This record gives sequence, structure tokens and C-alpha cells, in this order.
Amino acid sequence: MELEEMLGRKRQEEGRVQGRQEGRVELLTKLLRLKFGALDAETERRVQGADEVELDRWAERVLTAERLADVFA
Repeated sequence: MELEEMLGRKRQEEGRVQGRQEGRVELLTKLLRLKFGALDAETERRVQGADEVELDRWAERVLTAERLADVFA
């Protein structure tokens, strides 16, 4: 396999990972807004800066949280 081809595949995989991350951020943001209303800037920043594990954990907590703070507890 040529170096150029390997680099191309690596870029594709990085793009897929980034796309999945962006999708998680969008979905969590939507779920939070639907359940709790408008989000403050700090919450938006927190979600945008979260890693995959945090996003998944918070998305699960949305289902049972009574308050926005419960999602991030």
C-alpha cells in the first residue's frame, strides 16, 4: 500500500470519527433542549467540549433526569 493511499484512509477514518462526535453533540443538544428548554452558553460550551464517553453518559441521563443539573451530576 502506498503512503498516499494510507494517508487518504487515515484522513477518511478521522473524518468519520469527527462526524460521529459532531452527531453525538447535536443529538444531546437537541435532547436537552426538548426536555429542559433553551440552554445557557455554559451548557452549550460544556457539551461542545465533551468527549465521546461524557456525551454518551449524559445522553443516557437525559432519560431519567428531572433537572438539567442531574444530567451533568
